[in-house]
Amino acid sequence: MFNRMKIAEKFLPGESLVLFQGDCLDLLKTIPDETIQLVVTSPPYNIGKEYEKRLDINLYVQQQKSIITECVRVLSKTGSICWQVGNHVDNGAILPLDSILYPIFSELELRMRNRIVWHFEHGLHCNRRFSGRYETIMWFTKSDEYVFNLDEVRVPQKYPGKKYFKGPKAGQYSCNPRGKNPSDIWIIPNVKNNHIEKTEHPCQFPVELIERLVLSMTNEKDWVFDPFLGVGTSIIAALRHNRRGVGAELVPKYVKLARQRIGQAIEGTLRTRPMERPVYDPIKAGNSLSVSPWLTPTHSQTRELFDSHSEVENPAAR
Repeated sequence: MFNRMKIAEKFLPGESLVLFQGDCLDLLKTIPDETIQLVVTSPPYNIGKEYEKRLDINLYVQQQKSIITECVRVLSKTGSICWQVGNHVDNGAILPLDSILYPIFSELELRMRNRIVWHFEHGLHCNRRFSGRYETIMWFTKSDEYVFNLDEVRVPQKYPGKKYFKGPKAGQYSCNPRGKNPSDIWIIPNVKNNHIEKTEHPCQFPVELIERLVLSMTNEKDWVFDPFLGVGTSIIAALRHNRRGVGAELVPKYVKLARQRIGQAIEGTLRTRPMERPVYDPIKAGNSLSVSPWLTPTHSQTRELFDSHSEVENPAAR
């Protein structure tokens, strides 16, 4: 770990951790060209959350463009930008933000390497459309010579004992012994009320999501920058793997929470969900709430209610 482990309030090349309270554009002005190895963030979705002011969509895009342009300036030639977004919602209609932000990155001559789908199981239930259970991470690089450490983020093979059945390698194991490529669909729990990392921030990154990006797209001592830091997750992910972290946040209460969490990460007391932990399966875990009471004979009254409801809903089924 770094010798000087303190949280600085402004950017200097000799620092290790920088938490800036204010507009990210003001922070970006102090960062020299091609300093940052990884820019990773989730900007406001322009849907009126407590930390944002809802804007005309065209003004929102222009605002994003000004920030992205500066992020590209500070990005190293071997660096990556990961812009994680969901949907803007207007009068019940959704607008995927990656579709309207992609042209900005293209105009700045960045190259898209993946559109990563982040799938999760929990969230707001919709009544007039299917409930949204994924967001996307747009991964861009500044050049074709970029850092990508696949071995650092491999996951267990599905069939580790599989062998070649013909050809010159017949009989040899066909799988990489270090594991397989995790692909561009990531199933990682989002931070909801029962998540170990939950704070009062309504849209909080899980640390393990950022850890995979940090490990694969940076090397030790590299800078990781988050222009919309929230409660400090990107800096925490960088810190946990011996990288340097810098971020900006406007909301004072989130800055306070970020400072507390980063301090706990420095001390080694911050509780996070481990990267290697499988997604919780309530049926395998024997959770009683996963058993439908209306299908259990002992719940006769509930079953009768269910049956009568089914007859009303679907008379043709009788």
